[in-house]
Amino acid sequence: MSTRLKIFSGSSHQKFAKAICEHLQMDLGGVLIKRFASNEIYVRLQETVRGYEVFVVQTATRNVNEDFMELFLLCDTLKRSFAKKVHVVMPFFGYARQDRVAAPRETISAKLMADLLVASGADHVMTVALHSDQIQGFFDVPVDNINPSRLFVEYIQSLKLRDAVVVTPDAGGAKEAKKFADSLGCPLAVLNKQRAAHNQSEVTHVIGDVKGRTCIVYDDMIDTAGSVCHAKEALEKAGAGKDMYLAATHAVLSGEAVDRLNKADFRQIVVTDSIPLPEERLNHLHVLTLTPLLAEIIKRVESGESVSGLY
Repeated sequence: MSTRLKIFSGSSHQKFAKAICEHLQMDLGGVLIKRFASNEIYVRLQETVRGYEVFVVQTATRNVNEDFMELFLLCDTLKRSFAKKVHVVMPFFGYARQDRVAAPRETISAKLMADLLVASGADHVMTVALHSDQIQGFFDVPVDNINPSRLFVEYIQSLKLRDAVVVTPDAGGAKEAKKFADSLGCPLAVLNKQRAAHNQSEVTHVIGDVKGRTCIVYDDMIDTAGSVCHAKEALEKAGAGKDMYLAATHAVLSGEAVDRLNKADFRQIVVTDSIPLPEERLNHLHVLTLTPLLAEIIKRVESGESVSGLY
């Protein structure tokens, strides 16, 4: 690796950042992050970054507001310390679901977070499976929206499932689910979902042939797990096969998600390590790591090579 590259991490997912550094055979940069008695966040670099290409690893967790505030301060101190460029690596971009005005007088929070990130000093943003692709247009700097579907395709293929069908629990995810299904050589089924309120949904129709088939419910994230558990119930009523799989990039797992998933008893739940997993035990879990992919992308970005072919 270049001697003019450094990687720093916020406190949200340091294990992830250290794994990236191990793949690149380099050390994680030193930074002091602490809280004052007033709960204000203090950030200070413990080494020089003058003239360096710097990558900051910070994801959004259940403490999303503190995660973003740390990230803003990290970007600001890097700019004020004369970093050549500040590249933000945010595997899960928080607030991404608030990407439009769906009801009168709502804020577009995703746009505001993008503006604040750029204002704090970010020159480039790398993220994974944005909730909607158009969020890239909210930024005034280049964005790499990394699609991790290749990791899921390779793993699902290794399971050698018979009579499989990919199921999207929301019509909004049909386009990405269709690409995933095509890569697996499987048909696609779509669930018609109605949302009565935030984090409340109901499946009204199953569109597609699922009878007797092995269903792979595919989504970008699992938040409260209400949608995917309702999806499993609807598929069972439609005569789907006994074994059902759940695949999702981001394991947000808010509220009672772990308990709901354990009761739903999916054959296997496949997620990535974009977010630290909660301490509660989630049964039948398989985690795909993003760190080799992101390490290679960082390497190529620093050397000026194309990255799109990797995903």
